[in-house]
Amino acid sequence: MEDDALDRTLEAVGPRLRALRQQRETTLAELSAATGISVSTLSRLESGSRKPTLELLLPLARAHGVTLDELVDAPETGDPRIHLRPVRRNGMTMLPLSRHAGGIQAYKLVLPAASGRREPTPQTHEGYEWLYVLNGRLRLVLGEHDLVLSPGEAAEFDTRLPHWFGAADTEPVEFLSLFGRQGERAHLRARPKSRQEPR
Repeated sequence: MEDDALDRTLEAVGPRLRALRQQRETTLAELSAATGISVSTLSRLESGSRKPTLELLLPLARAHGVTLDELVDAPETGDPRIHLRPVRRNGMTMLPLSRHAGGIQAYKLVLPAASGRREPTPQTHEGYEWLYVLNGRLRLVLGEHDLVLSPGEAAEFDTRLPHWFGAADTEPVEFLSLFGRQGERAHLRARPKSRQEPR
């Protein structure tokens, strides 16, 4: 039964992708340039002949300015609570923490433990991303840099720079991801500036 429901949900993604693109008056070629997904793959996704995967849906949600939840199936109810619908693909679990189009999009991601030294496959797309590690250690390949972030550490970068992330060792890693379109940077201050007392 769950498989049937999942199949019905995935079948609805193609028409939704086409509707979003047409609403924004974007061509397949323009969307391909923004996401790095080939025109033929985008066309097959919209027609339903290609099953959507997390790797394909993530850049599409970002390009359309919607959350993954909205892209898959989230009608507006007026309820302010965010009903988390985890999406699991290839061992990765993603929970959308925001649901409105535009502005900063927030996600919590859980990546499985690394099995051997995984070969990174960096990707690029429009936008700006901020990562904050909650648990475990996150390996972040960013351009020529190969970094490991521990709990409490953060990174922010222009996603037009080739990037990839995965678990750094044999433990799963949990982290928060804030993503905005180009120019929407996440600015955090460790502590408020102290006010000088009047003399």
